[in-house]
Amino acid sequence: MIIKTVDICKNFGEKVALDHLSLEIPEGQIFGLLGPNGAGKTTLIRIINRITIPNSGQVLFKGQPITQEDVMRIGYLPEERGLYRKMKVGDQALYLARLKGMSRTDAMAALKDWFTRFGIESWWNKKVEELSKGMAQKVQFITTVVHKPSLMILDEPFSGFDPVNAELIRQEILRLKAEGATIILSTHNMESVEELCDSIALVNHAKLVVTGATDQIRRSYGDSMVELVYTASAPLEAAEGVFTVASDTLDAGVHTAKLNLEVGTNEALSAILASGVTVRSFRELIPRMNDIFIRLVKEG
Repeated sequence: MIIKTVDICKNFGEKVALDHLSLEIPEGQIFGLLGPNGAGKTTLIRIINRITIPNSGQVLFKGQPITQEDVMRIGYLPEERGLYRKMKVGDQALYLARLKGMSRTDAMAALKDWFTRFGIESWWNKKVEELSKGMAQKVQFITTVVHKPSLMILDEPFSGFDPVNAELIRQEILRLKAEGATIILSTHNMESVEELCDSIALVNHAKLVVTGATDQIRRSYGDSMVELVYTASAPLEAAEGVFTVASDTLDAGVHTAKLNLEVGTNEALSAILASGVTVRSFRELIPRMNDIFIRLVKEG
């Protein structure tokens, strides 16, 4: 584990921001930190970065209490973007890279490489105030990752991007993971969670609601429902103790049915074949992360 939080509590006056929150973030993964607004995600991120101190509990970095030296190995892209508007883009990027311990020579080489990769070489001598929100976001992404941190915390990294540039950032996140980085992705974009995240944690009302591998969580919140596409002379009827038919539509002689299973998929498929229908396709209906998110948040 690269990060482990142990029984973290944080109050702001009477408001409880985190309530005995413990979780583990595996090394080398993209880890989704999810939750509605005000759930405690940003407070947790700030505690990991030692910006905020918890009332109790601790953060471990690779098994040891996190230190300021460890924070230097973290790249943090906050949701509230912050660049000096009157400063030239290149000067600011170089300044921020030097703050993370890079030499001027190494920082210049790495920044030139990133600016070329993003096709923004011509921005070097522009002032930040001349850039659009999306353009400034690219610069801040670069300054977050340029020092090759072992842990990157990206809070809503796709905000402000059009689809083309959002895809560019997605590909860079995957590339950084392939190179060995661990990435904490805090986002409300559930499609990105499904595409990118190996594991997730959902926080709500200051507490950890669920955590684990993304695929495993999606399957665990399924309702044992499958989609069956078939042809037959008559609609498929329920088989007692095996499945019930939730819906069945007919289009051009082909039935599409949703079945609630009471047994395993193999046993159910055997019963369906034994009924005499011709099966065209048979697949599990796994819930989307967006549906799981809404369900868990509504359940409180």
